[in-house]
Amino acid sequence: MDQSIIFFLSAIIIVGALMCSIICLRGKGKKTLNVEYYRTKCLENEHKLIKDEVSSYHLSVLNADKLVDQALRDLGIKGQTMGERMKNSVTLFSDRNGIWTAHKLRNTIAHESDARVTYEDAKYALSCFRQALKDLGAI
Repeated sequence: MDQSIIFFLSAIIIVGALMCSIICLRGKGKKTLNVEYYRTKCLENEHKLIKDEVSSYHLSVLNADKLVDQALRDLGIKGQTMGERMKNSVTLFSDRNGIWTAHKLRNTIAHESDARVTYEDAKYALSCFRQALKDLGAI
């Protein structure tokens, strides 16, 4: 009889430990973003896009891209570059073509010294980056 009680208590301890492990592991997988931080940064960046200031087009697109990349990293999305992180999270985006178009515009600005960006291009890219942030739960 003593052995059966010891066996029963051991089983309860083992099951309890397994349940605690499962609960802890599930909690680590879910990362949340600081919505207020991302909302503030997104709005600040959008307000810096000024119709008659061409330099603001470039800067706004670059900053919006950085903000989305930061959200991807904060969520723990794997990848060496933003492009890799975007590929690893493609199912999270409601407008995959839009976010890729916006990121390609960022690459053009970053890598081509004579890049020409219109106000409409920049505004469209910012709207795509904004939607990406919504999709990621950042705003």
